[in-house]
Amino acid sequence: MEFEKLIQARYSVRAYKRDPIPDQVLVKVLEAARLAPTAANRQPFRILVVHTDGREEELKRIYGRDWFVQPPLVIALCGLTDKCWVRADGKSFCDIDAAIVMDHLILAAADQGLGSCWIGAFDAQAARQILKLPDSVEPIAFTPLGYPTDKPREKKRKPIVKLVQYESWS
Repeated sequence: MEFEKLIQARYSVRAYKRDPIPDQVLVKVLEAARLAPTAANRQPFRILVVHTDGREEELKRIYGRDWFVQPPLVIALCGLTDKCWVRADGKSFCDIDAAIVMDHLILAAADQGLGSCWIGAFDAQAARQILKLPDSVEPIAFTPLGYPTDKPREKKRKPIVKLVQYESWS
């Protein structure tokens, strides 16, 4: 799909089919995430591909909505906190790198006809326990991944003149 059409068409899906995702489609989505730029090219992330079948109740402890576990897969994007690039003032780029990776992933998913929904309001302790994450791995974002059954809602976005400034803040 043409990029402009893709970014206009992509939406947060909240209803999914149980249909399996072919391996070649999943590989394309994961490859897009792998190619995402990260600070100093450290690639301080791991993607966990979690099958939902038979794990619905357990996974709903991470995020309690029924639609979270409807599709065949849930993707967990985790940061490797000890591998992230840190700016001289102490600012870690772990979350920023993860956001870029997740954006690549969800856009590639949309390009393949898959739906996703970026989730940050999850139970981090439940995620840690269920996914058996070591202390140096931080769960940053989740998305269900599957074929949508709902339709996009109207996108409400601020006009560009309220979001973009040139040369300085004022």
